[in-house]
Amino acid sequence: MIEFRSSKEPTIGVELELQIVSKRDRSLLNIAPDVLQRIDPSYSGKIKEEFIMSMIEVNTGVCESVSEVERDLLQTLQYLEEILGEFDAQFYSASLHPFARGDQQKVSPNPRYKRLMEDLQIVGRRFIAQGLHIHIGVEDAEKAIRVNNSIRVYLPLLLALSTSSPFYEGEYTGLVSYRTKLFEALPRSGMPDYIENWYEFNTMVRLLKAAGYIESVRDLWWDVRPHPFFGTVEIRVCDIPTRFSDIVALTALVQALVVYLSSLPGEPKTQMQILRANKWQAARYGLDGLFANPFREGVYRIREAIEDMLELLQAEADRLGTVQYLQKNRRILREGTGAHRQIDLYRKGLPFEEIIRTIQQEFYL
Repeated sequence: MIEFRSSKEPTIGVELELQIVSKRDRSLLNIAPDVLQRIDPSYSGKIKEEFIMSMIEVNTGVCESVSEVERDLLQTLQYLEEILGEFDAQFYSASLHPFARGDQQKVSPNPRYKRLMEDLQIVGRRFIAQGLHIHIGVEDAEKAIRVNNSIRVYLPLLLALSTSSPFYEGEYTGLVSYRTKLFEALPRSGMPDYIENWYEFNTMVRLLKAAGYIESVRDLWWDVRPHPFFGTVEIRVCDIPTRFSDIVALTALVQALVVYLSSLPGEPKTQMQILRANKWQAARYGLDGLFANPFREGVYRIREAIEDMLELLQAEADRLGTVQYLQKNRRILREGTGAHRQIDLYRKGLPFEEIIRTIQQEFYL
């Protein structure tokens, strides 16, 4: 059996996958290895390589609160900005670059990434996407499985609040999260199945490893997964928001949601077709999509379903001391996501370079 390393509840860890772009023309730069060589050792655990050289990852430590996440990320991002400035570069927080091409990106010199790209071929070469991953600590393996099952219903709502990828290789896709569809082309990705218990999870992982399909749980690229090595449930469905305040707001929402679901005995199985249909609505239409509630057997606007979720989590946020952060998700409902703002600028006739520049200027607003 894989050991699940119990976490003090409800600790938080956040991972941001960021693009590296030129200040001159906002194109992607394959310079992550050079940047990482300049990183002070004190930040080596917080600024890391990713699978392509035009991408870099920023991690928090294990945080006790959302306010600690906010401080941790701000400090690391400001340091990263200083280092990137030496290369006449900046980071860009969005899940797809609007005009970059996959065939122009270089794979990082890591044996794991080389192995994955050899397996994935064109699917991997097209996947030049970034996301937001949020880990929430849980105390035992069985609770992690229950939360993993229960939270699947809410994943489309989290996606709708974070969308930031309407363009791909110079084309308006018509979706607000095209990253979602690129991600689903990968093996072992997307909405996970219902898992009965920790034993069943172990049995599945053991078979996948025996077949050589995976090396570890890290190769399960589900929208949510139990992470035994950290003792967390890791929510991976989100695009990376284009505003820092939205990242923090979503972190507070996810923490409160995991805490709420942890207190329940579990929810009944939901048909996969309902989960996938709701997720499509979020990826295609975002906040303006529909949401079929499998428990109330009703169909709502995603905006209404998000409002209901925020009301449901109000008491948990109050106990966690995160109400002020949770409420910032209503700003997203009012003003739209990064995808909405990019599309608005595109329809006004701005070139992609100016769209990126404008979105970058909004990051700390």
